[in-house]
Amino acid sequence: MSAAVNLIDVKVPDIGDFDEVTVIELLVKPGDRIEVDQSLITVESDKASMEIPSSHAGVVKSLAIKLDDKVKQGSVLLSLEVEADSGAETTPAAAPAATTASAVETKPAAAEKPAAPASTPAPAAASYAGTADIDCDLLVLGAGPGGYSAAFRAADLGLKVVLVERYAALGGVCLNVGCIPSKALLHVAAVMDEVKHFESLGVTFAAPVVDINKLRTHKEKVVGKLTGGLAAMAKMRKVTVVRGLGQFVGEHHLQVEETTGEHQEKSGKSQTIGFKTCIIAAGSQAVRLPFMPKDPRVVDSTGALALEAVPKRMLILGGGIIGLEMGTVYSTLGARLDVVEMMDGLMQGADRDLVKVWQKMNAPRFDNIMLGTKTVGAKATPEGIEVSFESAKDGVTAPAPQTYDMVLQAVGRTPNGAKLAADKAGVTVTDRGFIPVDIQMRTNVKHIFAIGDIIGQPMLAHKAVHEAHVAAEVIAGELQGNKELASAAFNARVIPSVAYTDPEVAWVGLTEDQAKAQGIKVKKGLFPWSASGRAIANGRDEGVTKLLFDDSPEAHGHGKILGGGMVGTHAGDMIGEIALAIEMGADAVDIGKTVHPHPTLGESIGMAAEVAHGSCTDLPPVRK
Repeated sequence: MSAAVNLIDVKVPDIGDFDEVTVIELLVKPGDRIEVDQSLITVESDKASMEIPSSHAGVVKSLAIKLDDKVKQGSVLLSLEVEADSGAETTPAAAPAATTASAVETKPAAAEKPAAPASTPAPAAASYAGTADIDCDLLVLGAGPGGYSAAFRAADLGLKVVLVERYAALGGVCLNVGCIPSKALLHVAAVMDEVKHFESLGVTFAAPVVDINKLRTHKEKVVGKLTGGLAAMAKMRKVTVVRGLGQFVGEHHLQVEETTGEHQEKSGKSQTIGFKTCIIAAGSQAVRLPFMPKDPRVVDSTGALALEAVPKRMLILGGGIIGLEMGTVYSTLGARLDVVEMMDGLMQGADRDLVKVWQKMNAPRFDNIMLGTKTVGAKATPEGIEVSFESAKDGVTAPAPQTYDMVLQAVGRTPNGAKLAADKAGVTVTDRGFIPVDIQMRTNVKHIFAIGDIIGQPMLAHKAVHEAHVAAEVIAGELQGNKELASAAFNARVIPSVAYTDPEVAWVGLTEDQAKAQGIKVKKGLFPWSASGRAIANGRDEGVTKLLFDDSPEAHGHGKILGGGMVGTHAGDMIGEIALAIEMGADAVDIGKTVHPHPTLGESIGMAAEVAHGSCTDLPPVRK
């Protein structure tokens, strides 16, 4: 006799701070048999794409959604036939991990914590019977900001550490081909742009002459100084650095294939490292669209930072921070820009009023800003890269194919979890390459930890460094019997995000858009830089500082700060004060009565708090 069959609705689980997301891919159809945690659909949020997993196993009866539909937590995805005695999972699946964020995303409070280890069955670890060439207390795989910070912290705590890195220099993407070189070029671009405005102030400079080779050398010197410093600090701490590609061969062993040269050329040599504990910090790589031709005129952020030449016409695929930062550099050097973005606005994640200020200032850089549009094809021609577009939203007319001298792919990053043979160590890796961890950065295998991009959003270096310290301290505490260190956990309430464009856009904690979407009542303190003496003196009074305070009935008058953002010069240098205020639970009085130096841009934070409190005397009185 066959088991009874129930019909259930599978719904969207908790997806963090996102309100509505768009369905961009259907991964199952009626009649398909699916398992618990199997991916059902792919959706696109404001900063990332993600897959929604199934909460139950069964057979798909019917779909309740179609492509381009908007869904949110609780939306019905499909009807599923489930056997009544099948013991199907009855609790919702864990929130999906975003996989292609274009640089950042900020989630309030508890949503920042990494997901707990996945409920899917862990792979069986391989048995390694060979010997180790090197033994250590801690092996760190990957030497980016997270990896080298973990290695150095653990060494400072007395552990014998081996640090494995595939490239010639320590520092990972951030120091070598990401954050640091891009900021070196952005600084040059900012100075060049500022000088253009000085003629109206009575100071005239000759038109700049750019020596692209010297500029590239400057960038490389900046990188070399930092990466060289890391190598010296590793030596001071007696951290053993092993160069090569690492893959697990057992629960306590990693095989490293030696690499040489500037890239990842294999020498043919290998060695095995035995470890008591391990921290996986293997990072992520840029997403490459499969239909883009392999052509030197098609680059990712790494290729763009190589600064081989300045194109006349450049297309940026993706309207996120990475693409817009690189666009700023190339525009200042002489390129004309187009940008294509599937969503309905650029720099998703930041509040629209802040982005509006940025977009008004930067409008002259762009010939076309194609929103609600996606790229569907490209081909290399003698004249350039011919790119075809298609509407991604109703009411949007896609432009005819266009030809560009350079195309920058800036559509996000994907984690490297699938490249490590982590299953040989028994470590769970999701089908998108993420490694789930708990708040101590521990994977499903007790002695193996993971940090940084490989554990999920936001993919930011400053997040990875703090996670690194937690993992290193927990490991040292457990190996040395130090309960205080062993109890370390990643409990950050918020993680700030910055677009280092001109002007800079920075935000942290809850945004105004998120507050509206979540029905959270907030009191806003908005201070325009047109009333800032320092901003006016600098000739850069386009900026705005905004703070959001809890104004819900449950706040009982305590009104703690929930979030804040700013747009303007040096916004990224100042956002840390707002992050600290959120961590400390400050209210408008705490911030407003903190004496800020005058005249500075930073005092706009105190004044924004005074606006929320109703005590600001640097703006006209509020009409009653």
